[in-house]
Amino acid sequence: MKYMRVGPFGAERPVAHTDGRYFDLSGITGDIDGAFLATGGVTDVTGLPEIDITGLRIGAPIARPGVVLCVGLNYAAHAAESGAASPEHPVVFYKAPNTLVGPYDDVLVPRGSTKTDWEVELAVVIGRTARYLESPQEALAHIAGYTLANDISERDFQFAVSGGQWSKGKSCETFNPLGPYLVTPDEVGDPGKLSLRSWVNGEPRQDSVTADMIFDVAYLVWHLSQYTVLDPGDLISTGTPEGVALSGRFPYLADGDVVEVEIDGLGRQRSAVKDAA
Repeated sequence: MKYMRVGPFGAERPVAHTDGRYFDLSGITGDIDGAFLATGGVTDVTGLPEIDITGLRIGAPIARPGVVLCVGLNYAAHAAESGAASPEHPVVFYKAPNTLVGPYDDVLVPRGSTKTDWEVELAVVIGRTARYLESPQEALAHIAGYTLANDISERDFQFAVSGGQWSKGKSCETFNPLGPYLVTPDEVGDPGKLSLRSWVNGEPRQDSVTADMIFDVAYLVWHLSQYTVLDPGDLISTGTPEGVALSGRFPYLADGDVVEVEIDGLGRQRSAVKDAA
């Protein structure tokens, strides 16, 4: 099953997408949120009203999560291009939940920014409370699904004026285009065998596979559950591969650019880049 949210920002309607058809979930749930995901979602759309989403805005596929946890330097080649050694333990930082926007919404370059960057990422949505999980194998049963994220980053905010923390460079408005779908694990298969790519103005930037992760999805969910309680609806971004502007090989984003990201089976995003008003 694929879940979506369609309609104006802040007034999205929950939708199920299966077999090329779209079904309105408004009679079952008010939103694609933690409460809905904790029930197991829907497996049968029989009797649900079909909906035409043509011309409707596509929102982020989950409502605002309680927390957005991100993993840094989780692909060896990206760590190398960043000038860092591969970490011994997962590098974790928080991103403001209000950064979430839809997969085709604009990305805003913050005031004073000269180093706004893109990062295609596999994101995990929690479906069952995860607390002190016993093993990575147990962690997979706590995942509601997977989605496509672009962890937009401002590198000067992240490093030069960070004070030692990364969140200032990660939490500007619009810095987390998400979706278009939340895809259930049965449709995704092995999350360690997904191809992920990005483009800027049609030119290739990133092209990698999740098999290159240093810490895989199951390990990350298990690891995080040792330090914090993961609630249904929480979002985990699992890191980005090489090919970002931080490498020095490409220019940073600027007003007028178009950034696109894609993961096999999870869809594709297209975001116009504009200066923040």
